[in-house]
Amino acid sequence: MEKVILVIVLFICLFTDIRSRKILNIVTLPAIVFGLFFYLSTTGFEGFLFSGKGFLVGLGLLIIPYILGGMGAGDVKLMAAIGALMGTGFVFYAFIYTALFGGVIGLLLIIKQRGIVNLMKSSIFTLVFFRSNLGSIIIEKDKQSSISFPYGIAIVLGTFCTLIWGGF
Repeated sequence: MEKVILVIVLFICLFTDIRSRKILNIVTLPAIVFGLFFYLSTTGFEGFLFSGKGFLVGLGLLIIPYILGGMGAGDVKLMAAIGALMGTGFVFYAFIYTALFGGVIGLLLIIKQRGIVNLMKSSIFTLVFFRSNLGSIIIEKDKQSSISFPYGIAIVLGTFCTLIWGGF
């Protein structure tokens, strides 16, 4: 039952994040509440702890990037909902897959916008001087030249990979 709810939540969040760059509270908050009460009603206090710890881990994994301005609150709540529905181990593996997808998508967007030459220059500089100037490529003061994408896409892809393949 919780997997069905998770898949429905993921598809809705994917659609809304692509369409409007928003992950809606009306989707994530009921999923969190459902996860907590579902596990409480099926396995008692142990289930509530299972879901609650998953919620806290999911929240904790993305709260710092949110505080630093790297992502929206909807992304954090979606990961918390995944944790509440599926537990700590699942949300941790979903986060790892999500980070991999997010990195690949980000790299492809950098290559597309900045070109492969700038990426190679940055990589060579990093290797030669053991310093990174990638931040100056990714984050600039000019909003028109900054690169962003709806991170919910990476969260959904990472979660589906965890559903299909499980952990490592």
